[in-house]
Amino acid sequence: MHFSLDVLRARKGDCLMLHFGTADDPHLMLIDGGPAKVYKPHLAPRIAQIHRSRELEPNDPLPIDVVMISHIDDDHIRGILELTADQLGNSPDLRLKVASLWHNSFDDLLTTAPEELLSGFGPASFEAGTARRPDFDAIEPDEESDEEEVHQTVDVLAGISQGRQLRDDREVLQRRSPARRQWKLNHKFDGELILATRDTEAVTLDGGLKMTVAGPMQPELLALQEAHDKWLREQKQGKKNPEAMLAAFVDKSVPNLSSIVVLAEMGGKSMLLTGDARGDKILEGMELAGLLDADKKKEKWKRHVHVLKVPHHGSDNNMETIFFERVPADHYVFSGDGEHGNPERATLEMLLEARGVDAEYTIHLTYPIDEIDIERQADWEKEQAKEKARKKKNPATKKPVRENWSPEKHSLGALFRSNPKFGKKVVIVDPGKPHLINLLDPVEL
Repeated sequence: MHFSLDVLRARKGDCLMLHFGTADDPHLMLIDGGPAKVYKPHLAPRIAQIHRSRELEPNDPLPIDVVMISHIDDDHIRGILELTADQLGNSPDLRLKVASLWHNSFDDLLTTAPEELLSGFGPASFEAGTARRPDFDAIEPDEESDEEEVHQTVDVLAGISQGRQLRDDREVLQRRSPARRQWKLNHKFDGELILATRDTEAVTLDGGLKMTVAGPMQPELLALQEAHDKWLREQKQGKKNPEAMLAAFVDKSVPNLSSIVVLAEMGGKSMLLTGDARGDKILEGMELAGLLDADKKKEKWKRHVHVLKVPHHGSDNNMETIFFERVPADHYVFSGDGEHGNPERATLEMLLEARGVDAEYTIHLTYPIDEIDIERQADWEKEQAKEKARKKKNPATKKPVRENWSPEKHSLGALFRSNPKFGKKVVIVDPGKPHLINLLDPVEL
């Protein structure tokens, strides 16, 4: 029996493949496709490699049970859009038979999208130069928000047009399929939104993979819709530029509640796939779905998993040590190349504090530590320059200016060197060969 996570390099994003089933009846799930420059060099070749390993005839399509988009953010959805474009173009080099697409469109999550802000606001128009992209540097986070929350919100809003494109592509691909039996939308959820509710029941895919949804949560989604409608009414009362509208819209709920979070189980093993969801919201969602108990005195206050895809590329924003205490794992996957500072040193320090160095576990990084630190330092100094400029413009602001970058204090390399037993737990994804975390029988590629 197979139950393996295939981790691909995806720059600042996520791109994963889940192998399950048996050697005689293999199954496959694709989870996110990364940002630009991931599909062609990494994802498409891996799909072709799996096609060859199955010993399929050249013209036979590779079956994929589910393509899942954790949420609409360019560093998760772009590669999937490139894949659907290939399918629409009948690419002879990539023949697929996709049973279902799991995807929550932002238009469905929030029935009143901020059209005033989004008119012409999307990655395609940015690249074509046909729209004025809001000036992120002009967006002043309030005292309760920070740069990362601004960028997360903007990234999700910018992804709305991509989510619409994916929905349109799916409809065309489904119409083209025999009896419309491929690319079915959320087919295990009756075509409805994928949500965690108090009566959440696990779904089982062909091949025996059990999936329990732990996010986004229905109660919080209703609250977000109400807050969003209020925001729209307020904006319509006055004319504001895109920067002012975005600053007013920034809400921790927007990016974090949009991520699909699922617990995958098979053969007594489990994987927690988290997208970019916030750590505390994942715990709440697991409690809502009955996967954790809120009472610390109860046995299920903790839930061991065999693989944890660390949320939001290892960002330390809204992540706390207690998350790693309550969800201990054998394997921790940090997908990120240092852009936007991720994975953050503080997050790895939380993991170290929660698990220590004597426990048996492995840390999987998708890029070499020194390469990650180069990008992290560049991001640190960029954000420091912004903070200095804002402080000069508004000396009364309570937002501090971060200190100068110190390799010893801030780099991942220094953290692992100062904790050699912790550093020995790190493995790096090799772009030249599959990086498989095999929980049951190994997958041969």
